[in-house]
Amino acid sequence: MASERRFVAENVRRVLLKEYLMKEVSRAGFGGLDIQRTPMGTRVILTTERPGLVIGRKGQTIKNLTVAIEEQFGFENPQIEVNEVANPNLNAQIMAEKLAFSLERGWHFRRAGHSAVRRIMDSGAKGCHIIIAGKLTGQRHRTEKFKEGNIKFCGEPKANFMDKGYAVAKLKMGVIGVTVEIMDKNSKLPADTTVLGKTEAAAILPELFAGKEAPVEEVSAEVVEEGQ
Repeated sequence: MASERRFVAENVRRVLLKEYLMKEVSRAGFGGLDIQRTPMGTRVILTTERPGLVIGRKGQTIKNLTVAIEEQFGFENPQIEVNEVANPNLNAQIMAEKLAFSLERGWHFRRAGHSAVRRIMDSGAKGCHIIIAGKLTGQRHRTEKFKEGNIKFCGEPKANFMDKGYAVAKLKMGVIGVTVEIMDKNSKLPADTTVLGKTEAAAILPELFAGKEAPVEEVSAEVVEEGQ
């Protein structure tokens, strides 16, 4: 029971740290957080759109974040590593923040949703799914969905290939939640797998095993009992 409580407390602490960093580095474009335990302490890998804003002048901003992570959240000897997002349009968290910011600036939710879908798909994503929920046009809550391309909702492809981000837009009528899911452009789905026959496989084996030892084909033999 004690181990379960420690497990829950550790996860709550990580969620609180993620919310804190999302707020602190929002101007830099928060793209994700990974926390790893090492023998030397805690390694915090922060992914942002503009790493320079996180590091700050003479590294002062990242020093302040390191002190806050250690004192406020109790992580032992934290070491912050800042990585730059290769393509912000393919990062679900960054796109969710941008979409929420567009709604706060007064964009119509349909215009903002379709614009985000076009940006994501034009950047090479295999698929995207955007959900905008809240008081969009009146006092009643409603949900609007925008999707294009391949989308997976469950199973191994959902866990391995779908990147998910969430942000909140604060408007006069209330709070609007924005969820963005993007399928990685390098993902290989089960439907993309081609099973070759014996003839095709035999034709490409020399290329696959060039310079390597080819696998030995197992030959089944009949078991002969003694006396037969």
